[in-house]
Amino acid sequence: MAQTRKKRTTKHRGNAAGIVESRGRTGRKPTDMERAPASKMEERRRRAEDRRNQPPTWRGAANRAAIAALVFVVAVVLFFDQEIATAVSVGLLAFVFYIPLGYYVDMAIYNRNQRKKAAAG
Repeated sequence: MAQTRKKRTTKHRGNAAGIVESRGRTGRKPTDMERAPASKMEERRRRAEDRRNQPPTWRGAANRAAIAALVFVVAVVLFFDQEIATAVSVGLLAFVFYIPLGYYVDMAIYNRNQRKKAAAG
């Protein structure tokens, strides 16, 4: 059976008034400050550097501790065949233990990075 409709393979050009607008950027060229970084790796490096320059927070430590405790609870249930209530209670203990541990480890890493930065610059 013959196809009665043929799909359009090109994009619609023009608007209701019939004017066809040119494609792409038609304004001024962007300045060096507006231009995107040279590569994605450069952007990743810059983001990681910005993260390293910020001091650790208790909230960040609590978030990481919550994720770690959740993984711990799942591992205890799956690999050690413990009841869920037992695993959750052990997970709460791990959560309380992980918060200050994570904060002070982050603080030590932050201080080390700041000392390296001060010695280099």
